[in-house]
Amino acid sequence: MKVPELLCPAGNRESLEAALHFGADAVYGGMKHYGLRAYAGNFDGEELRAAIGRTHECGARFYVTMNIFPFDDEMEGFVDAARKARDAGADAVIVSDPGAIRRLRRELPELPVHVSTQANTVNTDAAKMYRDMGCERVILAREMSLERIARMKEAVGDSIQLETFVHGASCMAYSGRCMLSAYLTGRSGNRGECAQPCRWQYAVMEEKRPGVYLPVEEDERGTYLFSARDLCLMPILPELADAGVSSLKIEGRMKTEYYVAVVTGAYRRALDLLAQGREAFAQALPELTEELKCASHRDSDTGFLLGKPEEPGGAEGFHQEREFCARVTGYDAETGEAQLLLKNRFFAGEELELMTPAGVRKVTAKPFLREKTGEIMETLGIAGETIRMELPGCEAGDILRGPVRNHRR
Repeated sequence: MKVPELLCPAGNRESLEAALHFGADAVYGGMKHYGLRAYAGNFDGEELRAAIGRTHECGARFYVTMNIFPFDDEMEGFVDAARKARDAGADAVIVSDPGAIRRLRRELPELPVHVSTQANTVNTDAAKMYRDMGCERVILAREMSLERIARMKEAVGDSIQLETFVHGASCMAYSGRCMLSAYLTGRSGNRGECAQPCRWQYAVMEEKRPGVYLPVEEDERGTYLFSARDLCLMPILPELADAGVSSLKIEGRMKTEYYVAVVTGAYRRALDLLAQGREAFAQALPELTEELKCASHRDSDTGFLLGKPEEPGGAEGFHQEREFCARVTGYDAETGEAQLLLKNRFFAGEELELMTPAGVRKVTAKPFLREKTGEIMETLGIAGETIRMELPGCEAGDILRGPVRNHRR
């Protein structure tokens, strides 16, 4: 079976490294301007060049997000930024606005363009229009069903690639074109500044009965009328591959490196098993589905891929079954000692898990050396400290995780 590209978020350098270490075929990240995640870490000019260089070192591709809708007075700066992305070695830019696409194809014809999901492409004529404009790929609207994707692929053949989101947060608005944040906070989602008011709690009140809130369905966490569930298409990866999708995209440029590592690792293993055959994938699916729960997530569904999504509500509460304890930053094969950057407290003697690109295995925490003081310790609760601990068979980039706990001890 032909396996699609695995495309993962790189909101900052740490997430980039996590995505590359755990098996991304490509990553996407933004510059300081012109992307729809203004509050991600993003990359300035030199950082972008370094990030793209690092990505290419690992044999992966880097796509630069430029999916803001630019006004006339911003277009020159937009084109100049795209030129810098090209010069830094970007493999493509992701663009939403048809005028911006037209301008880039005219002025930078050698720079591949991917059409953002914000362009809400839902029909074959639109895909062919972007193909005729010279675009290499269309990132389909999240409202597309699996059946419609397959029909579109049959119609366009190999003349343009199709990409779809497979995992992460979903917006309640049509293809993410929402004005709620701009109206309530002055921060426009279409300008990369969404305050996510769809995740807030709301109540229903009748005009002539101020202060009297009408009952609506809620769960133990509150009432979330507009909050969509997360997307998780792990169970239908074989069907997506059969439909001819070229790239599977994980949402999450605002998420942590731990989230990126968990989700990238799970989908990488899933796709590698799928390449071996459906039976190998099916056998591992329960374990891989459980693995996805180890990162912070909301309740999930399959979006529009198999029909109508589940009704919104109760989707704000986050769940997480494992906690990021430390990242391996170095390893001495002779001594079996790892250098670790501490993230959260753990205790000597505690059973933990080591995340590697090959999978997850159980390990027992040992007393460790605190580099700052030279002390041998059994626990430490200061994030950012460097420690050394016996941890055979690991490598830089692996992640140590443990049970979720409160941090009052």
